[in-house]
Amino acid sequence: MEISLSQLLDYLTVELTVMLTAALPVIELRGAIPVGISLGLTPIHATVLSFIGSMIPVPFILFTIRPIFNYLKTTRTFRKLVNKITDRSMKNHSEKIYKYGAWGLFILVAIPLPGTGVWTGSLVAALLNMRFKLAFPAILVGNFIAGILIMLLSNGVVSVFSG
Repeated sequence: MEISLSQLLDYLTVELTVMLTAALPVIELRGAIPVGISLGLTPIHATVLSFIGSMIPVPFILFTIRPIFNYLKTTRTFRKLVNKITDRSMKNHSEKIYKYGAWGLFILVAIPLPGTGVWTGSLVAALLNMRFKLAFPAILVGNFIAGILIMLLSNGVVSVFSG
């Protein structure tokens, strides 16, 4: 079987699209898996690419978001936005993570609901000054569980409406 350069680039473009979609806030792995499946990838392939793509921002958020936010709070342009993001994230999730630590962070990331995921989990962990060696594994495993759940839902193995 001979593959042309054009076919290879088309295929790599689909894979890159899925990974970059998964790296986006809000969409993350939860939106990238269905996108990958709709673009012709197998559910497992779409899930693996989405998982990899969604984990790319995590170390950057954990290590850099606090200094970036601290700087942006000193500017008139971004102060309100940063405060809004910080306040909303901390109000909705910090108690659970503070109380349950890495387990709370794991659950926050693993449950595939709006307002949860690696971006929110990483942000809250960073704002709570959670150590990387606790936060990263909790986010990694939580994201893996969320990926499996979304893959099963997207592939029709589990149906929310079946009874």
